[in-house]
Amino acid sequence: MADYIPTLRKDYKERIMPALKEHFSYKSVMQVPKLEKIVINQGLGRHSTADKKIIDVAVEELTAITGQKAVVTYSKKDISNFKLRKKMPIGVMVTLRHDKMYEFLERLVRVVLPRIRDFKGINSKLDGRGNYTLGVDEQIIFPEINIDSISKILGMNITFVTTAKTDEEGFQLLKEFGLPFKNVAK
Repeated sequence: MADYIPTLRKDYKERIMPALKEHFSYKSVMQVPKLEKIVINQGLGRHSTADKKIIDVAVEELTAITGQKAVVTYSKKDISNFKLRKKMPIGVMVTLRHDKMYEFLERLVRVVLPRIRDFKGINSKLDGRGNYTLGVDEQIIFPEINIDSISKILGMNITFVTTAKTDEEGFQLLKEFGLPFKNVAK
């Protein structure tokens, strides 16, 4: 079990890295952008203030989806309009790195996204620094979630953090990993 390497990690070293080096004419493989981490964040909004059990359910669900223990996020200040007090639980998040990150990305690209009805691809708008955030409307698209036990449909943000310097480099890297971007004239 010690020599197990996720398929996408192997694919990155053998296929994606040389392709990107060629495409952008890098002088060294150290210049080639790589995927640093994937952050999955689930904001619970008004549900967290009304029902404390929602937080526990969200932690369980995100832990099942990612294979890594989710942590609760807390508010930083009081906001009276939202009935929010400082240090109240407002969401859950997980940061994936290394093998777990590659395994999650492979499941996302090969299993989860194809399950979405009428799926036409994801938007190709990056943040200006080569990172990309994918918004998911429902957690039930993940096969790890039992649809019968769902009490609230919650969305989540999946952020892909890369070492790319530009959006073009980040876009090309994520496209090589298999993220199904909508066809856009670039």
